[in-house]
Amino acid sequence: MSQTIKRKARGVRRAAAAQGKAQRARQAKARTGSVLGWLLGLLPFTEDQLQRVFLAMILGGAAVLAWFVASMAGVPAMASQQIGALSADAGFTVRTIELRGTERLNEDKVYQLALGQQRPMPLVDLDQLRGELLELSWVKDARVSRRLPDSLVIDIVERKPHAVLRKPDRHVLIDATGRELEPISTGNAQAWLIVGGPGAAPQVPALVKLLEAAPALAEKIDGADWIGNRRWNLTFETGQVLALPEGEPEAGAALVEFARLEGMNQLLDGQATAFDMRVKDRITMRIPGRSEPKPIVEPESTSDGE
Repeated sequence: MSQTIKRKARGVRRAAAAQGKAQRARQAKARTGSVLGWLLGLLPFTEDQLQRVFLAMILGGAAVLAWFVASMAGVPAMASQQIGALSADAGFTVRTIELRGTERLNEDKVYQLALGQQRPMPLVDLDQLRGELLELSWVKDARVSRRLPDSLVIDIVERKPHAVLRKPDRHVLIDATGRELEPISTGNAQAWLIVGGPGAAPQVPALVKLLEAAPALAEKIDGADWIGNRRWNLTFETGQVLALPEGEPEAGAALVEFARLEGMNQLLDGQATAFDMRVKDRITMRIPGRSEPKPIVEPESTSDGE
């Protein structure tokens, strides 16, 4: 004989408590939904657009990961080669070099470098070509650009020759920074200011600044010799030599003073073969046939003592 056991029904209090919890949960859910809805309402796009943004972010991250994996496997290089091949088939290959701005530069050297880039246009390394051009002695600056479908345009800024550097075995044209440009014959070198002496090239910028202190006198100077790695001897077109003191300020002041005395006494038209201004406030000149140099300007203290 079977017997059915019936569970005791819930108490009234327990049923009321359960209903209260359910109601509070529904209210909390409603409040949360309303807050999220309010926040979404503040955004400048709809919920559907927001979902698309999140989807795009997920897809973008996946694409970056895929590209990284492909890079490790060498796929970009293969893709680049394929792009180059397609460009070549379409006629986008370097066939013309347009060179501008050259006057003294040997253009054949530029063409040799540029023809090394005779490849599909997307594969031309413009930065590499510019770097190679900047290594040429005459090139101060260079700009390289593509002109589709098949041209490279090269703009050159040349260095300006300023003087000639006298070396033991040859003469070399240099710019105002002392940069060597190209060899020059001894005969053609005479038309330039000739700079000589061990270590003279790095001192050329200082020499340029020095001669700017007396421009009228600088036009009469044919040569400048760097002596003992510390000072200059200047040779004028008359063959006369001026020995300047050590130090840039001292040499500049001495040159300006010599220019003043030359204007007053026409020293470069006189008998003196050399002038020495290495002693402050004194200039002496050497005259052929005289055993002692003749001072022509002395410090005031010396004059007073005499």
